Amino acid sequence: MAKAIMLQGTGSDVGKSVLVAGLCRLARNRGMNVRPFKPQNMSNNAAVAAIPGEAGAGEIGRAQWLQALACGVEPTVHMNPVLLKPQSDTGSQIIVQGKVFGTARAADYQVLKPKLMDAVMDSWGRLKAEADLVVVEGAGSPAEINLRPRDIANMGFATKVDVPVVLVGDIHRGGVIASIAGTHLILPEEDRRMICGYIINKFRGDVSLFSDGIAAIQRFTGWQSFGVLPWLSAASRLPAEDSVAIERMKGMGTGKLIVAVPILGRISNFDDLDPLSAEDDVEVVFVPPGERLPEAARLVILPGSKSTIADLAAFRANGWNADLLAHRARGGAIIGICGGYQMLGRRVFDPQGIEGNVREAEGLGLLDVETVMEPEKTVRDVAAHSSVFDVPLRGYEIHLGRTTGPDTARPALTINGAPDGAVSTDGMVFGCYLHGLFEAAEFRRKYLGTMGIDAGKADHRAVVEAALDDIATEMERHLDCDALLATAR
Repeated sequence: MAKAIMLQGTGSDVGKSVLVAGLCRLARNRGMNVRPFKPQNMSNNAAVAAIPGEAGAGEIGRAQWLQALACGVEPTVHMNPVLLKPQSDTGSQIIVQGKVFGTARAADYQVLKPKLMDAVMDSWGRLKAEADLVVVEGAGSPAEINLRPRDIANMGFATKVDVPVVLVGDIHRGGVIASIAGTHLILPEEDRRMICGYIINKFRGDVSLFSDGIAAIQRFTGWQSFGVLPWLSAASRLPAEDSVAIERMKGMGTGKLIVAVPILGRISNFDDLDPLSAEDDVEVVFVPPGERLPEAARLVILPGSKSTIADLAAFRANGWNADLLAHRARGGAIIGICGGYQMLGRRVFDPQGIEGNVREAEGLGLLDVETVMEPEKTVRDVAAHSSVFDVPLRGYEIHLGRTTGPDTARPALTINGAPDGAVSTDGMVFGCYLHGLFEAAEFRRKYLGTMGIDAGKADHRAVVEAALDDIATEMERHLDCDALLATAR
């Protein structure tokens, strides 16, 4: 049975996901057979993963997919047995071991959580049986003691399986001494004893200037410091876990080619845009609610959405529908991916109320198609082919709904040999269900070439692999990794 170690954070977005990925790659580089594990995740950035023993596939958080890549293994649903996909401010779809379990409001989910621990423990046992080391990622913070009685993601899990915890603090946001010392102060003794030390993350400047900070944390907590990590620039080349990161990615709108992406309320799988962002002459500008789509943009991309009808309403409320029509009138290009594709059509129907109480909505009318939401979810990795540029593509599908209409007679591509998507009569608007559309270098080269951009030189997967190696190298350089790994049990 594998040893294990768990990284928990003093708060959300302190860098846990990246550090787990880096530790997984580091352990793999040391010759260990390692697996990632996150008992419970909340994110609309999902990935396709195998369901061991079954022919189909399921969903896990995109971060666990990345961590599996860092381990050099295929992702499975047991790496993230409980995934919550927010559909509204108070409710989420619940994915258990890759499959839709149901939906629940936040208050109801708190009651449901203990029942999901059986699935968590089943997946935990499966992973431990096949690895030397399991690196576990917490969710949010163990300092959320109001959630502790029913917790399955942080100390509730750590104490149940007796896995040692390393606390991660983010010095960039300020107050890191208080956040670590405060966590020590408010945790009950049963939880406090699980913490074997801490890591300071995202430090800029001369680390020697923080020596008094390390001494202060030692006085307050008695916990061991495993080291101080500098700001990891390579992390920007990795897919972000959730939409919290979008605020840091908005851009200034000064690139040679500006690509505008409206930030939908339930935006999903926006790492589809990462390969574009990595191109030197392309600037992806994420546009927050309340701001106009930039007139300088030559391409607007509507990304995936967990709640297409709700996001359509919000799109109009922001006035983006008028901006998009003006962009179209100027001859601008438009792409819709998954939920964004559905939004570009004439109407969206939800006869069974899968997304909510609204059963029908008017689309943006830029493609002559209609979508009907259906209960059966498509979840699969796929081989695809661009019909326009005659190049192979690879990616995945995660969606509800069936889209039909006259414009589908001009499919954007084929998926597993079947036509998918739709293209407008002039070719300037297209939509499809393929996530990962821009990952293929040759497709990027040919598509961006139509806009005069010399692109597609780098293989995006190779860029991600190199970033994982760089992060592992920085962790080896700045942390006491021998001591860190020795705490695993």
